[in-house]
Amino acid sequence: MSYCVHCGVELDATATFCPLCQTKVVDPGRPPDTASPKPFPTERAEVPPIPKGAVAAAITAMLACVAVGCGLLNLFLKPGRAWSLYVIGATIMLWLWIVLPLIFKRIPLLVRSVINVAAVALYVYLMSVDLNGRAWYLGLAVPIILWGGAVWLLLSLMLRVYHRSVISSAAILISSLGVFLLGVEFFIDRWLTGQWDPSWSLVVLTICVCTVIPLVVIRRIPAFREEVRRRFHT
Repeated sequence: MSYCVHCGVELDATATFCPLCQTKVVDPGRPPDTASPKPFPTERAEVPPIPKGAVAAAITAMLACVAVGCGLLNLFLKPGRAWSLYVIGATIMLWLWIVLPLIFKRIPLLVRSVINVAAVALYVYLMSVDLNGRAWYLGLAVPIILWGGAVWLLLSLMLRVYHRSVISSAAILISSLGVFLLGVEFFIDRWLTGQWDPSWSLVVLTICVCTVIPLVVIRRIPAFREEVRRRFHT
């Protein structure tokens, strides 16, 4: 067994150059074996990427097996409860969120927003079927889901404009959270009491506003902005 004279790595009998430091192998007493195959590939190549259609088909098959399996199991295990609807709804929601973008490369933002809202609405509807909650689904869940979809759409549009600034993106995300929770309490109060009496959502909104204000100040003042960038990137 021979070793590299420069770095000391162990050399294969077929080596003409050290695989680690590329030093030429010179051994008059033992010339390189040119007949045996190399222990590693001699040509650089890339593994071809897996087609997105194949990935979509594999994920679809996996989700379908989970949904069908739980549906059949529900027929024998606690048939009085439609607990499999939770799993079936989750698989449908995941399919719309994961597989559909793989099949269609560029889905418009508005269409994607409608699909996301529809997926969540369908999942909550299947829950209401098991819980006999048609009233709360139409009166409470649907308004909150639609409100969340509207906030998500507005958030996506704003992030497209300010996506290059981490500070602006953080401020937009925090503000959207406060606005969304404010709407959630509004719909809950209207459903329970018929009138809006904001309490906990105002606390959350106040915290969000107090967090966003320093971010806006940092974003507006160049000296602060550069100092933050310097500290986070060093």
